[in-house]
Amino acid sequence: MVPRYSRPEMEAIWSPENRYRIWFEIEALAAEGMAAIGTVPAEAAANIRSRGAPRLAAIGPGDIARIDEIERETRHDVIAFLTWLAEAVGPDSRFVHQGMTSSDVLDTCLSVQMSQAADLIIADLDRVLAALRSRAMEHKFTLTIGRSHGIHAEPTSFGLKLAGHYAEFARCRARMVAAKAEVAVCAISGAVGTHAHVDPAVEAFVADRLGLAVETVSTQVIPRDRHAAFFCALGLLAGAIERLATEVRHLQRSEVREAEEFFHPGQKGSSAMPHKRNPVLSENLTGLARVVRAAVVPALENIALWHERDISHSSVERVIGPDATIASDFALMRLAGMIEKLVIYPQRMTANLESLGGVVHSGEVLLALTRAGILREEAYAIVQRNAMATWQNLGTPQGRDFRTNLLADPEVAGRVSASVVDAAMDPAMHLAQLDAAFVRVFGEAGPARG
Repeated sequence: MVPRYSRPEMEAIWSPENRYRIWFEIEALAAEGMAAIGTVPAEAAANIRSRGAPRLAAIGPGDIARIDEIERETRHDVIAFLTWLAEAVGPDSRFVHQGMTSSDVLDTCLSVQMSQAADLIIADLDRVLAALRSRAMEHKFTLTIGRSHGIHAEPTSFGLKLAGHYAEFARCRARMVAAKAEVAVCAISGAVGTHAHVDPAVEAFVADRLGLAVETVSTQVIPRDRHAAFFCALGLLAGAIERLATEVRHLQRSEVREAEEFFHPGQKGSSAMPHKRNPVLSENLTGLARVVRAAVVPALENIALWHERDISHSSVERVIGPDATIASDFALMRLAGMIEKLVIYPQRMTANLESLGGVVHSGEVLLALTRAGILREEAYAIVQRNAMATWQNLGTPQGRDFRTNLLADPEVAGRVSASVVDAAMDPAMHLAQLDAAFVRVFGEAGPARG
């Protein structure tokens, strides 16, 4: 991932230094596990740890360059690392990697890295959830217009809008927790997963020390349906990010202006037009979401490997592992900051709600007419023709609001009183049941209406 969209915390997980430290930990633990069952001398296992650990703790660019140099000759990354490690361990290095295959190290390491990445993403999600909860509570009773097909529908609460996004991100968090459990598995089973040269007890020992579960059957690799589930969870998370970002982009449009991203002092929106205040953060989030979702199909295609193993998945994961998690991490932190500082304009929401002369209350007016004894089909025709007359004449000299048109209609006059129409057109009725929704989402009703 490019530095512009990378945070150091996530980038470090995929660094060569972290990868080699995990590789060493797997090898050292395997030797210790073998020592515990007597297949490797205990002194040798201790020497591997005591001589290798300081070198890995201090690993730097020179060491990375040395491993790369060895790999240019061996054309094998794990062998290059083991050769470099042997330079520090000495004769006891012959007990490193006993009975193991490269995938035991590579796949178990990837499990650790993906678990680390999941932990960071879950923490990021917690910040997003906290921001959404806070703003939803703040605007629980802020009336705004709901839209379907991009057209004014009925009034809703801006807090309820945000509560819906909160619920979606809560589901995303649950998926990430499950995805972490899915990939947090260890495989130390040998060339084709038979444990012919390494006792299953060693695998269990390494898994326990790394905080991983033991893979049920690993052939030579951990089955890639696990990894596909992880990237699918990221893809769904990206969808949630884009849905919220798209909402903000629409609300910031000049014609709407109900909410907008915080515009920092000194910020410039356009090199040519000084007045511009563009939704650059939410547009950026939309783009990053596309990058993350692009990892889903390759991850699914990685499931079908040849026989016990091939390496067609390897090159894919070297790209999508870092890129998808780094982009997700950055996007979540950007999203959290955007929601925390989102500028909201309740007066503009009220103006937009009222801008169509009251036709947005047609649904409740329809119900009021049916309650007055008018057949539904007849009531629908009455409400629709008065709504259309209001809509078509908005802003013209002959234009009248929806209430006036209704009360002037001979099929309404005498059958429904003005007070009934007024009650049906009171937007506050759309706030009456918010407590139930908030309890479902947040576990509490939140603030009472003042």
